[in-house]
Amino acid sequence: MSETQTLTLPVAQMARDNEKFRDTIWTGDKTQLVLMSIPEGGEIGGEVHKGHDQLLWFVTGSGKAKIGETEYDIKEGDLSIVPSGKFHNFKNTGSGPLKLYTTYGPPEHAPGTEHDTKSEADADPAED
Repeated sequence: MSETQTLTLPVAQMARDNEKFRDTIWTGDKTQLVLMSIPEGGEIGGEVHKGHDQLLWFVTGSGKAKIGETEYDIKEGDLSIVPSGKFHNFKNTGSGPLKLYTTYGPPEHAPGTEHDTKSEADADPAED
């Protein structure tokens, strides 16, 4: 999906319908909106965003969130908050995909960034 200029979106349904590991759907000067689909047994991968806060809303599935040293169970309807500089990882421990939408402030990815799989995202030099 290319980035949208629409300013009101059915984002939970868009996340449920999304099949891509990462699909950046809107980028502003200070915030970015991204859809994600984590396959069964998959994970986002441990990372730290310096200078970026991140909020993650889970719309289907279940899993484990590790934020800093604390691990949390996550499920549909939950929100995880990742402050700038905190290590974090999200794993799909349920059956079926873990689907979510996430915001970054300020933007983390280049506008329009899309990755069908985590391996594609890991191989993208722009994501280093």
